[in-house]
Amino acid sequence: MNTPPVQSLSSRYGERYRWLLLFSVMVGVMASIMSSTIVNVAIPGMSHFFTLGQERAQWVSSGFMVAMTVSMLTTPWLLSRYGYRRTYVGTMVLLLVGGMMGGLANNFSLVLIARVAEGLAAGVVQPIPAIIILRAFEPHEQGRASGIFGMGVVLAPAIGPSIGGILVDLFGWRSIFFMVVPFCLSSIWLAYKFVPTTAPGGVVAARSGGLDWRGLTLGTVGTLCLLNGLVELRGESPWQAVALLVAAGLAFAAFIAWQKRLAASGGLPLMNLALFQYRQFAMGSVVAFIYGTALFGSTYLLPVYMQVGLHLSASHVGTILLPAGIVLALTIAGVGRLADKHPTYLLVCIGLGLLAASFALMMALRIDSAIWLLVLFAIVGRVGLGFILPSLNLGSMRPLAKPLIPQGASAINFLRMLGGAAGVSLCAIVLEWRLAAHGDSLANAATSPARIAAFDEVFAMLAALCALAICAAWQLREQAPKNRPTPAVD
Repeated sequence: MNTPPVQSLSSRYGERYRWLLLFSVMVGVMASIMSSTIVNVAIPGMSHFFTLGQERAQWVSSGFMVAMTVSMLTTPWLLSRYGYRRTYVGTMVLLLVGGMMGGLANNFSLVLIARVAEGLAAGVVQPIPAIIILRAFEPHEQGRASGIFGMGVVLAPAIGPSIGGILVDLFGWRSIFFMVVPFCLSSIWLAYKFVPTTAPGGVVAARSGGLDWRGLTLGTVGTLCLLNGLVELRGESPWQAVALLVAAGLAFAAFIAWQKRLAASGGLPLMNLALFQYRQFAMGSVVAFIYGTALFGSTYLLPVYMQVGLHLSASHVGTILLPAGIVLALTIAGVGRLADKHPTYLLVCIGLGLLAASFALMMALRIDSAIWLLVLFAIVGRVGLGFILPSLNLGSMRPLAKPLIPQGASAINFLRMLGGAAGVSLCAIVLEWRLAAHGDSLANAATSPARIAAFDEVFAMLAALCALAICAAWQLREQAPKNRPTPAVD
């Protein structure tokens, strides 16, 4: 099928074309994010249907997370080899097939395969909007575009679980998988209408080399060992946990060594280490990893704290967090405009400061504290996230040479997700450790001062992580250009 290049699409739709392009990919990313978060609502019903234990049921989420994290590294190669339209449509077809397979499955193995397929699609598609924003939009519009895109995307996890709960009550757990179908079909139609075959802002030559399967294998092994090692730390096999974490370290060290060797021999590495010669990108990657740890860790910790620590019902938790989700969407839209006029490092530092303050304020709550304080402190944290989300990618990747932008987007998303995957286990491990130190456990029905103290210590850890990230975020500020050789690009 003959498809017009980006220049033809631009001339056909005029100035509004880049916004139509952004909206097209936003629909697909919303579908991928929704598939990652909404399935948690279906796990109880699915566990009952397949008679699953907790260990097997958790792989519905873990399998998705591992597949998504690792597949992010393949995005630059796929875009270069197959072009933007075919790559994007391919991911949406894979997400659609995964949703249909999961909804129709009568065997838990098929559900797991479906979740892995959805995770692979979600990982490939998520770096694409950042690439499009940096290539299709002028520098003075990039912040606004990031804000509008971010506002749309955060609404998916904000309203998805609420809609999902209604669907599960009315139609059962299978309906959750089918929820992505209309989004996928819409995104495929939009892609054929607005997504160019080549890169917005310039043509990318197709790569003749094959995918770096050795690097992909090492990255997958490292991610699996890291996640399973962190899970084992919560169990009764400390030596097995240590062995897995050591294996993860060795796998990631081998991955970096192989990427260096492949680049030196003229090959096509999954992660171009030349990215880290740019100081802003290197510091932005550190921020992304720590930010992912704090964000995903708090996403796990806050509901547990409200239900187990403060004895609030699940419906209360959803109600308390809903205003914070709406404020987050509105903040992202406003901060996106600020990012066009103010230094991005300053906005990221403000956001991390607010996020740290939110965690610190949670330590002031007690079981008899007013609910409105909990809502307010959650909102402070979400305002902080709203400052970080549109600014971090722009501050990290603006200095990159154009051919490095796809690699940069995939690398920084990979590191953020790796931090996020570690963050959930880290919070759970530290919580159990501090509960044991205080002579309490989550199995106890009654809340005690010791339990509140244990939660407070985990919140203090998250606040300290955000404060540490501010040190790296400060390095995102632009420096006067120096006469140094431009890093090699593939």
